Amino acid sequence: MAAPRDPTDTFPEDGPLLFGRVLDGQGGGHAVSWQHAQGWEPSLPGEVLWLHLDRRAPGVQEWLESEVGIPEPTAELLTGDATRPRAFRDGDTLVATLRGINFNPGAEPEDMVSMQLWSDGHRLITLRRLPLQTPRETLADIDAGKGPVDAGALVTQLTERLVHRMNAAIVDMNDEIDRLEDLDFAEDDNEAILAKITTIRRNCLALQRHMGPQHVALEAISRDAPAWFEPHDRREIGETIALLRRFLDDIDVSKESAVVLMDELRTRALARSERTNYVLTLVAAIFLPLGFITGLLGINVGGMPGVDDGDAFWIVVGICVAIFAVQMMLFRRWKWI
Repeated sequence: MAAPRDPTDTFPEDGPLLFGRVLDGQGGGHAVSWQHAQGWEPSLPGEVLWLHLDRRAPGVQEWLESEVGIPEPTAELLTGDATRPRAFRDGDTLVATLRGINFNPGAEPEDMVSMQLWSDGHRLITLRRLPLQTPRETLADIDAGKGPVDAGALVTQLTERLVHRMNAAIVDMNDEIDRLEDLDFAEDDNEAILAKITTIRRNCLALQRHMGPQHVALEAISRDAPAWFEPHDRREIGETIALLRRFLDDIDVSKESAVVLMDELRTRALARSERTNYVLTLVAAIFLPLGFITGLLGINVGGMPGVDDGDAFWIVVGICVAIFAVQMMLFRRWKWI
């Protein structure tokens, strides 16, 4: 059963096609249906076919193999669930799997969505499982006549926007860390703070785990892309790589800041616990001799001195006060208090 479609899809009944455009080489393009995409050939110089497909739709892999001529292992990669970022050159074609932040409702920052792409310079096929905002933004630019002019520029723009969208999640994490650093750990709910810090660390680790391989994939595109990927496209990919590297550095800083906050929180909790134990130890040390004396004089046996003497009680009280005073003096001399 085919997956539900985005309501903005141009051809909702066109098999796996979510949308298709033929780039005119001037920044614009016109829509193309699934039927017209079959056996497409450029009618004018500079035209490029871009098809954005739902890889969950039935028959996608078979179509890639039979209609486009993609080898079976590559077609399996483009339609499979192995979404670890990677990129490689296959003859005169470029194949890549990239990941971006999942901004779908209910998603967490560490939930990444993948986009597979294949291009031979005249055709670009992108595939996804969950909705992605990046292709839709590029589509809007094309429809406005301000989009990429060739396949290399299209790959570059899609890649750049995937990486740029990660910035929002990283900035949000940094802002949350800054807010947590300003909290008074002595007064706030430390359990809730610790839970937030743990979430930030988990998000940092997840983003780092996904973005590290993506960094390698982009370097592979810049280094090994076919000749139709022009020098200015490689420079643009180089800028995107530098941006991604900066994001990775920011994630490292966020992760280390989260570790520092956790250490400070635990240190403060340990200090409070030790202070409480210290106070309890002092109280026990004070009342241990007093308890011994009162217990000894309170035994119910005959012959206890002072039983019939009305002043005995006050004598015992005086002895206890004297012992307490000596204890306080000794504790101060020993710097226990």
